[in-house]
Amino acid sequence: MILCITHSQDFYTIDIVQNALTNLGFQSIRLNVDEFAINYKIHYNIIDGQTRCRLTTEDLSIESSEITAVWYRKLWDLEAPEDLDPNYKLVILKEYHTYLQLFFDSLKNVYWINDMKTDHAVGSNKMHQLEVAHNIGLQIPKTTIGNEPAVVRTFSKSCPNGTIMKLHGALAKSMDAKLFLPTIRLSDKDLDNLADLSYCPMIFQEYIDKMYELRIIYVEGIFFAGKIQHTEVQVDWRIAQGIESVWKRYQLPNEITNKLRRMMQCLHLPFGAIDMIRNKEGVYVFLEVNPQGEWGMLQRELGYQIGETLAEKLIEQAKKNEQ
Repeated sequence: MILCITHSQDFYTIDIVQNALTNLGFQSIRLNVDEFAINYKIHYNIIDGQTRCRLTTEDLSIESSEITAVWYRKLWDLEAPEDLDPNYKLVILKEYHTYLQLFFDSLKNVYWINDMKTDHAVGSNKMHQLEVAHNIGLQIPKTTIGNEPAVVRTFSKSCPNGTIMKLHGALAKSMDAKLFLPTIRLSDKDLDNLADLSYCPMIFQEYIDKMYELRIIYVEGIFFAGKIQHTEVQVDWRIAQGIESVWKRYQLPNEITNKLRRMMQCLHLPFGAIDMIRNKEGVYVFLEVNPQGEWGMLQRELGYQIGETLAEKLIEQAKKNEQ
């Protein structure tokens, strides 16, 4: 049995993977983490020196000992029961977080895409990503992170083509989200009005004149790449409007796939959504890797079998775990 960890508002990609698992003859269970405190009954005990965990809902029962692989798709905040006294909400949710982690810990000896601790460590440290990418020979943009306007202005002066600004993390749950802050290119007026940085540090990078942007999905050594021409979007492809299909299939050169494969191995990630730029001089520039990045648009628009590949890799490792 393969466990798929996500949340109740997730759609499309989760269905692709679960359907693929079913078609390949493997049972899967969906765990909506946000509903853990309202829809799941829990029972944990120790049998023969090992912790056994069982989660039960009206429709299913999950026994930790039955799970042979885990797809860690998404994690989200827990919801509290509607009739819960607000004075106890923080305490109760803290307890449920503990029991959720105990459940995850009971699966530490099975295969994960991705291991949760590694996933969080890599996703929460983009500077480390850039260091690793640079050290294996990838080009990276000049970068600084901070909340000091004067430092940002000085940094911007060192970037002849200008500066972009973006958040370190994401605001949204899914690829259909309306709430997010896109990457923006700073104007001179923006640089004169940076007082709000005191509320939230941001990532600042040199602006790169590009031919196109690339979203590259990596699944256990396999690459699926899509490109967007620079004429179709300005700075951030996520805010493209009125374009039916902006994505085109793209074949990465072997030199780049070899370096990206080494980078993902160094980061210990079997899965990731990698963002790169190819600049006007033809150089490939690494921007970041999102361990939980979206890929549904590439499968939907380009016909890539990303979800099916994820399912195959999960089954391959699950069978090894059963031996």
